[in-house]
Amino acid sequence: MSVLFDVPAAPVVKTTDGKAFPVRRVFCIGRNYAAHAREMGRDPDAEPPFFFTKWAETVVPSGSEIAYPGETENFHYEAELVVAIGKGGRRIAVEDAASHIYGHAIGLDMTRRDLQLVAREKGRPWDTGKNVEQSSPIGLIHPIAETGELTSGAIRLAVNDTVKQDADLAELIWSVNEVIAYVSRFYRLEPGDLIYTGTPAGVGAVVPGDRIVVTIAGLSDCVVTIGPPAED
Repeated sequence: MSVLFDVPAAPVVKTTDGKAFPVRRVFCIGRNYAAHAREMGRDPDAEPPFFFTKWAETVVPSGSEIAYPGETENFHYEAELVVAIGKGGRRIAVEDAASHIYGHAIGLDMTRRDLQLVAREKGRPWDTGKNVEQSSPIGLIHPIAETGELTSGAIRLAVNDTVKQDADLAELIWSVNEVIAYVSRFYRLEPGDLIYTGTPAGVGAVVPGDRIVVTIAGLSDCVVTIGPPAED
């Protein structure tokens, strides 16, 4: 049987121990910092966090220039701690979750905010706002043996050297282990899965030419530049 067209290779994220982490799926946690939930017009005490998915092909490495996407006039940054899954499992207990982690990285969940909000108001899926080409930049993955479990530490984002997001991982509503346990109730997590754990308050728009730098204590920075719209 002949194949009709070439199948693209899975995106690969470099690790600090010189290995390559092939990306299988991307899960993103929404409204996992109370202050961000409030800035988005939601009550974190009444509405718990949740998750949505993105294509693996949205993942691009730190240092990339990402094209300003079409059909938006409000392209937002969201700084995130990313968890890389190294061992599969379903209905993982919170106390066992850390054993399924390969490592941690810094990521961005770039968002067409105007399209997301229109979809939210109409009760429709967020795909056009969130599942966007090049919208999941990621830095180097640090193995958990190097970092340990990350339960606290500064997370900051700057645009053109001006700090826009400044919080602490301790402010996560659902901890990393709770996130892993929750997502694994609905899907069997597999090696190669990435979980973007949510963004702090301070999200905002960028334009072509802007340079974004995200830092988390103990991890390699994630840096991207916003480029001009992609040409077809």
